[in-house]
Amino acid sequence: MSMEPEQKPYVVVVGVDYSETGDLALEQALELAATHAASDLHVINVVRLVVATDEFTPLMAYASMTLEQAEKDLKEHVEQKVQEFRGKLEPSRGSVPRVFPHVRLEAPAREIAQLASDVEANLVVVGTHGRRALARVFIGSVAEVVVRLAPCPVLVVRPQRSVELPKIEPPCAQCVKVRKETGGESQWCAQHSERHGQRHTYRQSDRSQADGTMPLVFRE
Repeated sequence: MSMEPEQKPYVVVVGVDYSETGDLALEQALELAATHAASDLHVINVVRLVVATDEFTPLMAYASMTLEQAEKDLKEHVEQKVQEFRGKLEPSRGSVPRVFPHVRLEAPAREIAQLASDVEANLVVVGTHGRRALARVFIGSVAEVVVRLAPCPVLVVRPQRSVELPKIEPPCAQCVKVRKETGGESQWCAQHSERHGQRHTYRQSDRSQADGTMPLVFRE
């Protein structure tokens, strides 16, 4: 009688850094893994162990610790979060996956992506603080690189809070007055004309030449 092949588990990799966002990523990874009948969750924390600095090198803001301590801290943190998850998991929503902690060194994004390749992950989960400029408000630098490097889909999560957008000031009342009084010939009041400079305009006659080309000639 032939044996049925063992079902390959659904494999999730999640990066944690002991922050609110990292814990949110871990919780999301646990929930996703729990929905599969057989699943493995690989939790990775990437650290820099040694801080080398001198009078010519600025101090880097990374914790210095032994590898053993880093592994111990990660194991304890993951066990605590798994226990919390197990306590609120309803049987109908699945079961707690097998969990494997990993400590790796130096480059967070690359190490997360490499682990995903090593374990043949189906999904990577990473968090982002959303503190970048507008173009990167949903994807931080580490998460962005993971998205590019990972050999599988990547889920990026962030805290559920409103994003603070830059505030746009109302128009200067004096500038509005100047534009109205001059019919738009002058755009700025005396104070703001220094910042914006002189207005540049062009006329249609400036665009045409004898050879048919249409250069853009600005006049002040």
